[in-house]
Amino acid sequence: MASIQIRPANADDASLILRFITELAIYERAEHEVVATRADIEKSLFGPEACASALICAVDGVEVGFAVYFFSYSTWLGKRGLYLEDLYVSPSHRNAGAGKAMLQYLARLAVAGHCGRFEWSVLDWNEPSIQFYQAIGAQPLKEWVRYRMAGKALEDFANGG
Repeated sequence: MASIQIRPANADDASLILRFITELAIYERAEHEVVATRADIEKSLFGPEACASALICAVDGVEVGFAVYFFSYSTWLGKRGLYLEDLYVSPSHRNAGAGKAMLQYLARLAVAGHCGRFEWSVLDWNEPSIQFYQAIGAQPLKEWVRYRMAGKALEDFANGG
């Protein structure tokens, strides 16, 4: 059985995290959307105004994946929640338990932090991930539709458009 180690990421991991982000974007058919730089990762995850946190996962001493998460808030529960922004394991190390181990690590953080929920999104075509998430007890929220405003649309709206 493989030895899986999970640790909080640090600023020295910024290049590794960016590499994993790019690999994930390639898998999700969206490599062209990655505009983050190593400096952006350092600032947003490890700088004085960091807005999220990251984990690094190693299998048998080889760094194979990462997770990025942040705390949210639920008005209905009156509690914070943990939102998983990204979870990625390199294809060569999938099915070794790394993804499940990272999710369990985050679930323990959520429970220890008195979070009312642990949430994430998955692309509707990513059947392997959907099956995996359902196998561990996660359920899709079919009644919710996620919206996004970014780039020019965000700027236009912010400026009264």
